[in-house]
Amino acid sequence: VVVEGDLDKEKIQNELKLGLSDYMVPRIWVELDAMPLTSNGKLDRKSLPDPDTTELSTKEYVAPRTQTELRLVAIWQELLGVEQIGIYDNFFELGGHSLLATRLVSMIRKEFEIEIIIKDVFEFVKIEELSTYLEHKKIKERESQNIIYKQIVKI
Repeated sequence: VVVEGDLDKEKIQNELKLGLSDYMVPRIWVELDAMPLTSNGKLDRKSLPDPDTTELSTKEYVAPRTQTELRLVAIWQELLGVEQIGIYDNFFELGGHSLLATRLVSMIRKEFEIEIIIKDVFEFVKIEELSTYLEHKKIKERESQNIIYKQIVKI
């Protein structure tokens, strides 16, 4: 953004939240003296600076405790390009959006060999929540496979 005076990020974010879903409100704001332009007068996107992602997380860092959390952190790091992700960090606060959520679903399906849907990513937005959900889902799938197996054996 280019502003005259001071940038009140919190005020702007609060106003945006009135009309947008929380995950759609920008978390990173980069102040510029002027927008970089091409010779045609259009925005030169390639000249825009990379945002500082160190301020994305609003939570105290808590390291992964389980294998599932560790695997999810690795996936999020790859997708979001964020170096340190704790189990209480919010996917959307770290820069996630609907397109990345779609990719996340695909990566989880491949990594965990478990079926999830995009709605799950919007419901379980933290590593800790998503990990617990995946672990319970995997247990339920095993139980249902055991029931089917037992029914087949009876036949």
